[in-house]
Amino acid sequence: MGAVAHTQKEPLPPEEIVPPAPARGLAGFVGKFTIILGARRELWITFLLKFLIYVAYSVTNKTMVLWLSRDLGFSDQAAGAIVGWGWAPAMTVFTLLAGSLTDAIGLKRTFYLGVAICTVARAVMVTTTVPWLALTCGVLPLAIGEALGTPVLLAATRRYSTTAQRSMSFSLIYMVMNVGYLAAGYIFDFVRRSGAHITLFGFEPTTHQQLFMVSLGIEIIIFPAIYFLRRDEDERARSEVRSASLVSGLAQTFRQSARETVALFGRLIGQPAFKRILAFFLLIGFLKAIFLQMDYVFPKFGDRVLGMGAPVGRLANINGWMIIVLAPLVGALTQRLSAYRMVIIGGAICAAGVFIMALPTTWFLDMAEGGFGQWIGHSYLGLEGAIHPYYIMTALYLMVFSVGEAFYSPRVYEYAAAIAPKGQEASYGALAYLPFLVGKLLIGTAGWVLAAFVPEEGPRRPELMWLVFALAASVAPIGLIAFQRYIRVPEAGRETDA
Repeated sequence: MGAVAHTQKEPLPPEEIVPPAPARGLAGFVGKFTIILGARRELWITFLLKFLIYVAYSVTNKTMVLWLSRDLGFSDQAAGAIVGWGWAPAMTVFTLLAGSLTDAIGLKRTFYLGVAICTVARAVMVTTTVPWLALTCGVLPLAIGEALGTPVLLAATRRYSTTAQRSMSFSLIYMVMNVGYLAAGYIFDFVRRSGAHITLFGFEPTTHQQLFMVSLGIEIIIFPAIYFLRRDEDERARSEVRSASLVSGLAQTFRQSARETVALFGRLIGQPAFKRILAFFLLIGFLKAIFLQMDYVFPKFGDRVLGMGAPVGRLANINGWMIIVLAPLVGALTQRLSAYRMVIIGGAICAAGVFIMALPTTWFLDMAEGGFGQWIGHSYLGLEGAIHPYYIMTALYLMVFSVGEAFYSPRVYEYAAAIAPKGQEASYGALAYLPFLVGKLLIGTAGWVLAAFVPEEGPRRPELMWLVFALAASVAPIGLIAFQRYIRVPEAGRETDA
């Protein structure tokens, strides 16, 4: 009896409970989706936090280059370099270091720390147009604050879901991210097209500062949401131990994270597969650069070629809507194909899509005046009058690109996991951040391409700018095919290519 009473007082944690055997047939299929309905409150709060954090981040991301040039006075080249070689890579580097910090001080404290840093940084970006102050006290701290949220959200999804709920939880967190991206696109267009003139105690924020104000407001809303997250017993114990010396503990943790990251690469460099996976990720970086240009180049292209305040957010949302539908569908239908082959196919489709933007606009005049063009321009984008051919070309480009992205993007992470030596899956998984880092470094040169072919003043040749981007995207599939013999590694569970 004593043993029974003890068991009742100390139930197993949710993640250790063995789920019952799954039902078969239709009930089993439906059960795969409805199992999430019994999730803990903290998991739903994690989904809400992911949505809010990503909306705030995405609105800022779309606004950044416009704000740097029009409010702070940076040239296209300088704005591109600041974003591509400063803001974006810093966020990736700090993300790599943030995982150990989360383990050290706990989820809730890391959440609070990241949101507090983002709130102060966004407030600076809203209120100042002094370049050095905006960059050092706004942009750089914001990169740190945003980086703290990435591993925390993943860890929270893992911690607050049971074994049976885990797959669906991570699928939902990916979907929530895309929904946040969609919401940010609509907010971006709404604020820019509203032309609102706001005065707060004599302060008149520009359109871009108004967009930052939206992000700041969302950041403030996040604080009470974090409050409702419960801390587990082990996390509470760690927090109590570190509460007396939090500042020194943070510094020590960052130093330890940096040493562990260096040690990780030191261990991997000597392995035969490392150079191959590194070359693979470097090539994928060219595809990621094309994805990133939608935030860092496309807003300026839209204003200069399509007209000031062009609904570039709604246009970019075509990608978000399609990925939400296509990613799970393509994944289910192509399970038998190797990850490497899928990346080649997807990369080729993506590159082909970009080439649409390099074609003569006259080829799309009839389509712009037809039913498809009228639906895109008048119904979806809410435009009036004649529809510029680039609206149609952009819609087609994003549709094709989205199909390619659904093929290649999820399989990049699968490839890293499939070729990892046993016991080093996490180390190889960490390398999956490299394509985005490479893409961000490449996009740092986009300011020069934009200034050369689509300058703010003077003659413009946008088709040449897009030809450069299309050729850059082509590097990935061509390189993966040409160097397949040297960089491809057998994938676990796929001894023969399907």
